[in-house]
Amino acid sequence: MTQLLFKSMPTSEARHFQSDGTDANGQSPERAVSDGDGVPCRHCLEDVGQGEDYLVLAYRPFPSRQPYAETGPIFLHAGPCERAADTPHIPPMLAKRKAHLIKGYGTNDRIVYGTGQVVPSDELETAAAEILARPDVAYVHVRSAVNNCYTCRIDRAT
Repeated sequence: MTQLLFKSMPTSEARHFQSDGTDANGQSPERAVSDGDGVPCRHCLEDVGQGEDYLVLAYRPFPSRQPYAETGPIFLHAGPCERAADTPHIPPMLAKRKAHLIKGYGTNDRIVYGTGQVVPSDELETAAAEILARPDVAYVHVRSAVNNCYTCRIDRAT
């Protein structure tokens, strides 16, 4: 089976937003206070705790604009948090959710048709490994199965 590497948002991007840098739409992130119920930070891959400040912003996890470079809302701790370590196993924040939308992308950062699927959390690693076993797939995005929000990226472990 293809070995996986779950990767969160790069720290340089998180710090840009946490320092009031503009998002993918050219806007300042919105601030909110977590009620403690399902506000997943894309940098530390942990839920923002009840009463903690967080940011809501438009995020485009691609190197350039192009038709397949999806942009959507994400949550991020308002203050600096430690980036989740790259891991070969599903991070706990993802494991506790029911399901995820996953899609494979080629080296050109375009969706590879036929790879998109909604999978239960307990099948995420197997499904991602099957997609990454394809020679035309360079990486996989994990997104919310409910709202399509970007969560993290999965690469082949080297």
